[in-house]
Amino acid sequence: MLRTEPVSQDSPATTKLTYEDYQQTPDDERYELLDGALIVPPAPNTAHQSVQAELGWRMAQFVREERLGNLFFTPTDVVLSSTDVVQPDLLFISSERAHTITPANIQGAPDLIVEIRSDSTAERDESFKRQLYADCGVVEYWLVDPEAETISVLLLGENGYDEAATYTVGQALTSPMLDGLLINLDDVFLGRD
Repeated sequence: MLRTEPVSQDSPATTKLTYEDYQQTPDDERYELLDGALIVPPAPNTAHQSVQAELGWRMAQFVREERLGNLFFTPTDVVLSSTDVVQPDLLFISSERAHTITPANIQGAPDLIVEIRSDSTAERDESFKRQLYADCGVVEYWLVDPEAETISVLLLGENGYDEAATYTVGQALTSPMLDGLLINLDDVFLGRD
């Protein structure tokens, strides 16, 4: 049986696990595999869940109406390499890249990934995953902060991600990847308490 205790990203794993090892984890927990280390993040809090539902619903509606591709919610395995398997809060795969969608998981980098900040995952999302997603070619990366009520939209450039914009309550988010998408952040953040 595979060891499933939480592994801190600060302390390197003694043995790098692979996707084959990852597939042996129980289905009743959420896991990620980052650089061969098995990570067991705690369940998101209610603010996180509310923001994910509001944002995801609006994105899914737009993607479907415009027939742009597929939007997935966590837990969806995204296999970036044999030692990196992530479960982003939201992810978009364009119709042109539908071949990456398999019955079991996503094989390769999504076009757009959304990570919603929580105290337990913020450092990983803003540093390790940011670099991992850039290295794997995720074109657009959103960092959502429910406490600050902001969404930062990052675009992949030659040297990693560049901030395209940061939106807050009272503003409407647009996306370079999802041309025509307009999400009022009041709808995403207000009324979630």
